[in-house]
Amino acid sequence: MSSISDQELLARLPDYLIVHDNKEFYRGWLNRQLLLNRCQDCGVWHHPPRPICPECWSFNVKATPVSGKGTIHTLIWLRQGPPAPGVDYSTPYPVAMVELAEQPGLRFTSTVTGVAQGDIAIGAPVELDWIERHGEPFPVFRPAGS
Repeated sequence: MSSISDQELLARLPDYLIVHDNKEFYRGWLNRQLLLNRCQDCGVWHHPPRPICPECWSFNVKATPVSGKGTIHTLIWLRQGPPAPGVDYSTPYPVAMVELAEQPGLRFTSTVTGVAQGDIAIGAPVELDWIERHGEPFPVFRPAGS
């Protein structure tokens, strides 16, 4: 894995609010890795990134790679929103909250690609994939096994 300085991280992702607590999460993006915080004392995963474990209150949390496998937990269709590369609001744009396989309740929100809109459903198995937005990697999900 390449070492990305804090200055390079801020320069490459200028549209994101990057702070000390989430910089490893975003640094993972640039390496096409989804890194979520995991408590090194009790083993609980949590997202969004926080400096303290919500379960045992330990400060011993570490950004750790997840498998990217999960199931769609919640699904909405956006019909308007801010401009973004690859987002066309003329047809409803899917936004899915995916419950990741690492732990019940561990969820990550993004879009689902590589499937017809009518085939996206709550409970469907998905896996992590990456697309380019603003010239940088962006995490998305696609149907498992596709």
